[in-house]
Amino acid sequence: MSRIAYVNGRYVPHADAAVHVEDRGYQFGDGVYEVCEVFDGHLVDATRHLARLARSLSELKIRAPMSDVALRQIMREVVRRNRVRDGMIYIQVTRGVSRRDHVFPSADVPPAVVMTARSADFAKADRQAAEGVAVITVPENRWDRVDIKTVGLLPNVLAKQQAKEAGAREAWFVTPDGMVTEGGSTNAWIVTAEGRLVTRPATRGILRGITREVVCEVAARQGVPLEERSFSVAEAKAAREAFITAATTLVMPVVRIDGDVVGNGRPGPVTQALRTHFHEAAEFVAV
Repeated sequence: MSRIAYVNGRYVPHADAAVHVEDRGYQFGDGVYEVCEVFDGHLVDATRHLARLARSLSELKIRAPMSDVALRQIMREVVRRNRVRDGMIYIQVTRGVSRRDHVFPSADVPPAVVMTARSADFAKADRQAAEGVAVITVPENRWDRVDIKTVGLLPNVLAKQQAKEAGAREAWFVTPDGMVTEGGSTNAWIVTAEGRLVTRPATRGILRGITREVVCEVAARQGVPLEERSFSVAEAKAAREAFITAATTLVMPVVRIDGDVVGNGRPGPVTQALRTHFHEAAEFVAV
């Protein structure tokens, strides 16, 4: 079956989906996006994703393209038309199409909206989680508003490519003083020797991950103590466990950092429990 995309009011074959050459997302990276999990025919945590989308739009002074009700309807339709049972839906909103100029276009230029959906092999992800993944560290070189989920992801792209070339799944950005911020497309976590869960506070230094928020709730339900603070690369390498979170990975164990083994080199019990119970705290909306 051919994939279908939503582009500015129309459902079109994925192969024919296109935006104008003067779309500001293409010209300037002047747009935002969200990735929402689809699990067992349900949108996962759509309310939180749309709330974060609204915040990102507000921070960039891009007006909302439509109501949340309308966005949800299109999300469900895109998932339905692509027959996605388990997978992801991608939502992108830019400032619209206008003559190339750094300043904002006139107020009558409508925002541009694109949505796509695809299936994912969750069984493959589970097999990977059973083994764990490797991460590398790279210097933090992004702008200081990474709390906004913009489409301007070139530093992330370069970091992810560096990780791939090193045989790793993810790259963690590290500040000049050796502190981990987050991954190229994930939030970073460790479990200390004392069994405490640690992740960086969701301030302007990292993206406030939706999966991160749910994991915090799961940890509370499981009675796992949580510390929202910075941690260093050295502390991460000496940790009992480490993992990454995102809508595309859920809770993914990290067993090597820059080639150094974390813990006993296997996914730990805290990480495994958080992954197992993740969907118990997530919001489900039927497609």
